[in-house]
Amino acid sequence: MKIGELAKLAQTQSENIRFYEREGLLPEANRTEANYRVYDESHIQRLAFIRHCRSLDMTLGEIRTLLHFKDAPEENCHEVNALLDEHIDHVAIRIRELRVLEKELKSLRLQCQAGNASADCGILSGLEKAARNAKHHRARDLGHAAHIQRTHQQIALSPRSSAANRPNEVRSIRVR
Repeated sequence: MKIGELAKLAQTQSENIRFYEREGLLPEANRTEANYRVYDESHIQRLAFIRHCRSLDMTLGEIRTLLHFKDAPEENCHEVNALLDEHIDHVAIRIRELRVLEKELKSLRLQCQAGNASADCGILSGLEKAARNAKHHRARDLGHAAHIQRTHQQIALSPRSSAANRPNEVRSIRVR
C-alpha cells in the first residue's frame, strides 16, 4: 500500500509517517520503480504502537526505547518498567501543575463577572499585573519547560539528539 492508504488506515497524516521514518521509529518502506513508498502490515502495526504511545503523551525517545525492547524480545524488560514508572511520575507532576493552573484561571475569571468596557476588565487587569511579576512566571515556566519541549528524562538507547532539538511532528486535532 502507498503512504496515503497507510495514513488513512492509521488515521494519521502522511507527514507524521515520514517524520517517524526520519526519526528511525518506523522502518523505511520499500520503493517501487516509480519511487513510491510501499508499506505492509508490519508498518500498520508499528505505526499503531507508536500512535498509541503518543496518545499516552510519551516522548519520541521513550517510544524509541520501547520499540528497542519490542524488537529484542529476549532482553530483560527492567528498563521498560523503569521508563513507565518515570513517565507515570511525570504525569502525576503535570496533573498537579494543571490543577494549580486551573485554580489560577478560575481565580482570574472571578475578577470580571459582567460585560464591562475592556479598560475596566478585571481579567485583563489581572493578566497585566501577573505579566509584570516576571519572577513568578519564570519559575513556573521552568517547571513546564520539560513537558512543553517533551524533554523529561528518558532512557537513551540512541545517540540521536533530544526531542527538544528536533522539529515537532505534525499532530492532528479532532473536534467532537
